[in-house]
Formats: sequence, C-alpha cells, structure tokens
Amino acid sequence: MNIITRSLVSAIFLCLAPLLGLAQDEFPRTASGKPDFNGNYDISSLTPFQRPAVYGDRLFLNEDEVQALRDREMGIRAEDDELSDPERGAPEAGGNIGSYNDFWFDRGNDGFTINGQYPTSILTYPEDGRMPARTPTGQAKAAAAPKFAWPERDGAWWLETGDQPYDGPENQTLGVRCIYQGAASIPIRPLVYNNLKTIVQTDDYLMIYVEWMHWARIIRINDEAHRPEDMATYDGDSIAWWEGDTLVVETKNFLDQPLQPADRLVVERFSPINAGGLLYSFSVEDADYTDRYGGELVWPRSDQVPYEYACHEGNYAMSATLMGARIREKEYREEQGLSND
Repeated sequence: MNIITRSLVSAIFLCLAPLLGLAQDEFPRTASGKPDFNGNYDISSLTPFQRPAVYGDRLFLNEDEVQALRDREMGIRAEDDELSDPERGAPEAGGNIGSYNDFWFDRGNDGFTINGQYPTSILTYPEDGRMPARTPTGQAKAAAAPKFAWPERDGAWWLETGDQPYDGPENQTLGVRCIYQGAASIPIRPLVYNNLKTIVQTDDYLMIYVEWMHWARIIRINDEAHRPEDMATYDGDSIAWWEGDTLVVETKNFLDQPLQPADRLVVERFSPINAGGLLYSFSVEDADYTDRYGGELVWPRSDQVPYEYACHEGNYAMSATLMGARIREKEYREEQGLSND
C-alpha cells in the first residue's frame, strides 16, 4: 500500500476514534490479548450503499428522515406480503413476472448508527456518497462483461445481432454460475439476503465466511508479502496486521473474470465497538474508476447462523436457460428455411 493510501486510511480511522474508544476495554479478547472477533454478524441494514442524490454531501439523517426510511420499508413489506389474486391472468408477454415473495428477503429493520447518528449512506467518499464514474477502459470492460439479464425479445434475436447471451455457461455472470458474488465478498456490504457473516480467528489467520456464494476469505495475519500476481483470485490475496485493537487488511491481485486480472487495491479495517460488534471500514483504489471510493458500516453480533444459499437448487436454471435458447435457435432456423444440422 502506498504512502498516500495509508494516510487516507489513517485519517478515516482518526475520525472514528471516539466511537472505538467507548467499548474496547469491554470487548472479548483472545489468549494473546487481541480483540476476539470470532462469531456471527448480521450486517443487514436499511442504510443504502450509495447516498440518495437528494441529500447531497450530507452525512446523517434527521429523526423524521429515519422514520420515513423505516416506514417506507415496512410499507413495501406489507404490500409484498399481500396474497396474490388466484383469478389473475397471465403476465404481459415480455413483461415483469415478479420475483421471490418477501419472505426470502432480509434487508433488516433499521439503519445502523455511528455515534448515535444514522448515516445517509454506507459510502462516505467521494463526498456525495456515490460511486465515481468509470474510466473509458472501465466502461469498455463493463460493456464486454457477461450480463445478469438481457432484455426479453421474441425469437433467437441474438443470431441477428451477433450478441452471445446464451452460448454456454461462460456467457453468464459468476453469480448466475454459482461461483462468486463480488459485492458480498470484498468490500463487504449488505445485500438483499444472506447478510450473516462468520468470522473464525486465530493468531495467524482470519477467515470470513460469505455464504453468498459459499466463499471463505482466508486472510494471513502478519505475513510480510503478497503472493505473486499470477496467483490472482476473485477475492484477491489478503494480508493483515494489527494497529492497536484494529485489524487492517490489505488485498490485491484480483480477478474480474476468469483469466482477467484487475488493477485494484482494497484496504479494510475491523475495529471493536460496543456490544461485541465491529466497525467495518473500507477504501478501494480501482483503475477502472476515476477516483477511489470508501465507506463504513456497523457489524452487530448475532446468535443466528448462516443459512445455506442453495443457488438454483443444483443450478437447474442454468441448463433450462441454455436448453430454451437452443429451442429458440432451432425454431428461428426453421422459420428462415435454414438447416439445423
């Protein structure tokens, strides 16, 4: 990590010092005297990752805005819990057929607080709390990457446009392929479900178990050097060191896609706070973006355990998607008077 990055991270830490100093003496410790992070944490939260533009550079919500946030979420849940009309007709062709029922989502019941205040977003840098723009290279990579969903259109339209949405599993995202979910893994953020994280800690290693997508991040503590760049992985290579009671984790050598290295550096900080929870902060330098970005959120301890993310229950959806594409291609060729050989 370069000197500039270390300075920025240190500045963030100094801003958080009043919060961290409240409870470190009460935090459980290992036999070697370090904070004991072992356990499960529920990071579900109504606090958005990016700040709604209406708040500008404002960091915290007032009481009325906090209550409006809660009321809006409860209203959405009440609407989603309503029984469907058994006499309803089929959805409009090509339209939205809906998603899971609300039972499966876990967005939390409240936002988190820092020093008694509700942040307007998890992102705190850039100052507007929103992701920086992509560079031209970053835009090109995003456009070329597999897409989570394609617009629904009649027929095997990809045979006319030259797109390759359904050629094979390799054309699907890593998440659809049940391999890796980057947004859940590093930097870690709340998502619509599977927000329980498990930490297993020894003097030499910290493991963070991310059930979405069955991923175990292994972090080496007090290792002096990263592994070679040709050993890059989706979640990168992580080494860590203690700064007082804060564990600082530096990660590099990422893959964006198979065989596609990413020029990215992530620095995370895990600091003990009251009630045995953690303050998690992160800073990301990514060559695909015009500026760095960073933020923070609270990880409350939980007595719950992660529930299996089955991922398509054996990934039948993958084979069904590809089978449907082959049927459409066959029908298209027949309509065009072409051979299916």
